[in-house]
Amino acid sequence: MDTDGTHDARTTNTGPTPRPSAPPPRPAAPPQPARAPRTGLDDWLRTPRRSDGPGVWAYGHVPRAAEEPEATPTRQLISGALIALLAGLLLWSLLWNGYLGAFWLWPLYMFTPDSWAGTHASVVASYVWYALVGGALLFGFGRLGRWPELGRRLLGDRAIRAARPALPARVEAGAADDPVRWPAVRAAGLGDVADRLEREVGDGRMNDVDYARIRRAWESVRVDPSRLRAFADAVRDKGAGACVHPSGARDLPARAARHDLLARQVLLGTVEDGARNPYARRGTALALDPDVLGTSMLAVGPSGSGKTARLVRPVVESLALQALAGQAAVVAVGAAGAQLGPDEAYDVVVRVGDPASVYDLDLYGGATDPDEAATLLAEAFVGDLPGVEVRRAATALAQLLGPFRAVHGRFPAVPELRELLDQVPEAFDGLRRSLEAGQPSMLRELDARCRQHGAHGDPGPALADRVALLDRPAFAGFFNVGAPDAAGQGRPFSLRALEHPIRVRVDLPERAHADASRMLARLLLAQFNAAAVARTDRSLFAFLAFDDASHTLTPETVRGVQRLRSAHAGVLLTLRTLDDVPEALRTPLLGAVGCRTAFSGVTTWDGKRFAEAWGTEWVETRDVTHRTVFADQPLTRAIHAFRKLVTGKAVTTDAVTVRQVERERWSASDLAHAVPPGYAVLSLTSVRGERAAPLLVRLAGTA
Repeated sequence: MDTDGTHDARTTNTGPTPRPSAPPPRPAAPPQPARAPRTGLDDWLRTPRRSDGPGVWAYGHVPRAAEEPEATPTRQLISGALIALLAGLLLWSLLWNGYLGAFWLWPLYMFTPDSWAGTHASVVASYVWYALVGGALLFGFGRLGRWPELGRRLLGDRAIRAARPALPARVEAGAADDPVRWPAVRAAGLGDVADRLEREVGDGRMNDVDYARIRRAWESVRVDPSRLRAFADAVRDKGAGACVHPSGARDLPARAARHDLLARQVLLGTVEDGARNPYARRGTALALDPDVLGTSMLAVGPSGSGKTARLVRPVVESLALQALAGQAAVVAVGAAGAQLGPDEAYDVVVRVGDPASVYDLDLYGGATDPDEAATLLAEAFVGDLPGVEVRRAATALAQLLGPFRAVHGRFPAVPELRELLDQVPEAFDGLRRSLEAGQPSMLRELDARCRQHGAHGDPGPALADRVALLDRPAFAGFFNVGAPDAAGQGRPFSLRALEHPIRVRVDLPERAHADASRMLARLLLAQFNAAAVARTDRSLFAFLAFDDASHTLTPETVRGVQRLRSAHAGVLLTLRTLDDVPEALRTPLLGAVGCRTAFSGVTTWDGKRFAEAWGTEWVETRDVTHRTVFADQPLTRAIHAFRKLVTGKAVTTDAVTVRQVERERWSASDLAHAVPPGYAVLSLTSVRGERAAPLLVRLAGTA
């Protein structure tokens, strides 16, 4: 049962899953390897996981109080501690010298026999009782004088923790719900299978990906009990290697971030322990998982702010690990050379414009309906052009794609589509003659396109110009899926493969063909929106990550992003600035995504948009007014004069006014100037509607 119940989709529409290839080696900066978990797998499994809000790193999390306790001035703590110490010493002196009587010695007399009088045992018992009474006084007056709080204030929590004895790192569970013992498998009557899995954990032959993958397979067995026997046989035969991913990989070649596959989280950074963040989240670790990524994320920051290394790469890596565990499908899109992980970490690597690319990109996204294919192409070709109606462009394309498919049984290749849009006589007349043989409905479509060609508002010329961007020598052999003369073309890949736990990277030729790359990025986003929603089996979390989404968004794709939340899918869009998005789409885009990130270095114009999206909150302000005190009595005036001579300040009284005011959570100026390098302000929303206020986060980067 290498794939039964874990990876196979319950649909029949896309054919076999693309298998990983072995492309020629490329020089690349190697990522820093980081294996996980860092402790033993059994300890990692037994560590409790708690979460009190979206984005909380659940591994070993200890919830904090909702509000910050009132801080006592250090001077007041010191004086209180000294007073408590003096009071305790005074009470001990009074007791020791008998000024308060001998009542405190009654327990000693009551519990020691008379035969002990004058013996060594009596002396020992007396000193033990003195120590108990002294310890009780020390504890009581210490609590009264708040000595522990003063110690934390002066020495710091870190020094106090270092002085405490270290707790054992391993906590053994013999409990019935011990995850190492696979209690659910045992409860189903598969004790021998559970024993095999437990031995795999104990002997170190199972890693975190194996555990997550086999647990996912077991969940599919619970849904479909007919797979129980195949699951048991696979585990008995292969142990930790059972139900393996179609690629055969059980881990990534290297990890650049810290992951918790049990909670499906990737550690992104640490919430700054400062006044700008809510007290309950200060100093806590922040992580991302499908629960928040399912609402989609927008990240804005200038070049060099860390969007790729500190956000895109960790998120893509996390989803790639989940794909190996049969839980997700991920597509990463970036310029050629972007550091999105080594080729070995992906099942499919599409290098558009590279003759050595093993895989080709299906221009039509695996669609078989001409109207659907035309809608996707129109969105990519002219969705960003003002004055060109996408609906009319889709109609024009459908008037050509339908007749061509009726004749040839496939969609046209790029050169053929360009000839049809330009109405080259040989191509157009040849298609007409083929339709006259018995395709009257399609002939009417072709005649309608012929009549509209060259009319006012005809989108044909704009479509032809955009198709010409792909009809270049650099792209020869690409996008021609099914064409008989496309010799040597790569294996086709379409986003219909999202029903499988697949890992895909698409490299776009951004430097040499910027316009074509942006058009292909729009096409991939439109195809992803359509494919993710059209899935019949949505058990896998589908995710699309753009390393640079500049000039990629259109009104329809923004609306499509909003629909992904209910389809168990999401996208990650990164921008250098919101100016790379049409002005009319900036506000809808910020409203369409549930997670928003502003990196260090954003402009005040971008900060204003984020400030508006995050809104305002009620805060308590304190206005302190200082008023000089004028004394009437001579002695008081003399004391005030002496105090002014010593301190250099006049005697004043403070009048404090407390009020509630409404302020922006983060102002445009703060976002532009108060976010340090390596930090970002990030807000999260879960698919269940839980929200995390904007948090100032120190990004972890590579592990």
